[in-house]
Parts: sequence; structure tokens; C-alpha cells
Amino acid sequence: MHGYALRDDQWFRIRDMLPGREGHVGGTAPDNRLFVDTVLYRYRTSVPWRALPERYGHWKTTHRRYRRWCESGVFTRVFEMLARDADNEFMMLDATIVRAHQHSAGAQKKLVKTKPSVARAAA
Repeated sequence: MHGYALRDDQWFRIRDMLPGREGHVGGTAPDNRLFVDTVLYRYRTSVPWRALPERYGHWKTTHRRYRRWCESGVFTRVFEMLARDADNEFMMLDATIVRAHQHSAGAQKKLVKTKPSVARAAA
């Protein structure tokens, strides 16, 4: 579809962990893959929920489903399973490995020395 969608191999890894699948208690959701692709699209493009393209469905329904999945721990379980993966393809970066300027890391700052002429003029 586009660069924000899951590849087939990625989808097959997580599809059995999601609610709404065949044999799962509750209703069957035929569009779990589209929903996951919607969430990925939203976070990769940083668009507000209201600005989701029509191909992903109504934004309010999608947001409500997203909230329910967050509250029930669906995304946490998926991320934990992917984090155990040995090939590290699904690992996320965090700020601890991002390089920062030395002053933002707590390095000592140089002290400003006043010139003797400035000190005399102030007196």
C-alpha cells in the first residue's frame, strides 16, 4: 500500500496477539491489519486523529478503538513480544543513545574572568 504499512511477515508475527481475530472472545474484526496500519501511519506522520485520510475509516471510531487497545494492554504485549526478537528489527531507539553537546551532558562550563580594568571601573 505505502511505506507506513506493515509487510506481510511483520503482520503474521503479531496478528494472533490482537483482539477481534477468529476464535477470540467477542466480536470479530475483519480490519485489524488496516487498523494497525492506521496507527502506524498516524504516529509516523504525526497527523492529528481528525486528519486521518478517509481510507483508514472514521477518525473517531479509530481513536476509540486505539484507546481501548491501549487500556487493555494490547500494544504493550505486542511491543514486549517484538522486543524479545533476536534480530532486533523491531527495537525502538530511545534518547539514551542520542549524542548531545557536551554542555547538555553536564560538562563544566568555563568561568568568565573579568578584566582588571573592568573591576577598577566598577569600584
